Amino acid sequence: MTEKVTIGNAELWYGDCREILPTLPECDLILTDPPYGIGVDVRMKAAAGKKSGGGAAYKKDYGETNWDSETPPAWLFGLMLDMSRHQIIFGGNYFELPPTPCVLVWDKDNGTTKFADFELAWTNMKQAARLKRYMWNGMLQENMAKKETREHPTQKPVPVIEWAIAQAPDDVVTVCDPFMGSGTTGVACARMGLTFTGIERERKYFDIACRRIDQAYAQPRLFDDEKVGAGDTAVQGDLLPANV
Repeated sequence: MTEKVTIGNAELWYGDCREILPTLPECDLILTDPPYGIGVDVRMKAAAGKKSGGGAAYKKDYGETNWDSETPPAWLFGLMLDMSRHQIIFGGNYFELPPTPCVLVWDKDNGTTKFADFELAWTNMKQAARLKRYMWNGMLQENMAKKETREHPTQKPVPVIEWAIAQAPDDVVTVCDPFMGSGTTGVACARMGLTFTGIERERKYFDIACRRIDQAYAQPRLFDDEKVGAGDTAVQGDLLPANV
């Protein structure tokens, strides 16, 4: 069973992207964070209510889930590459993707915790690797005055996704996220005036994404045809570690 909800310039699909994505038109950019197949959902559930990894905050209980038991099939990655001009895929170090000179590095500014210091996003862009430093450390965030509520175990900060989109060419207008989660990519697109298509198979997170994107459209636009990311650090690709 599938369902489509339209909010502003966002088209949100409830269902399995393996069934829905092949029916959608081509887009300018696919920006997504697929399951890594490392069981983070199970581990987060087991850690709920505890402190772990050297963090100061108690872990949130995100409920029973089963979305990170395996990685997406190879044909789905092939489809994503075929149906879009540009791609940004978080966790790209977990998947079999072509070599690239442009890896996006999100430095979480975690301090001395045992959590990963950074995350990598694979791109097909022919430019220098880039780095963004943005604190996302338990209850601590880069912008505490506008602290984001975490509603998904692997939720990314909106400013990090905005920065990632800004690394793509200026002619990007349509963005698709086949693994929408709690809708952060859709929120970023609403704030940046871009057209968005998202797919999510978990009902709980689909509903959260609809609410967050609706709220984003209720706010004034953040950018008026202005790219973000000026001053972020260029990184030589051969200096990047293989994984996190």
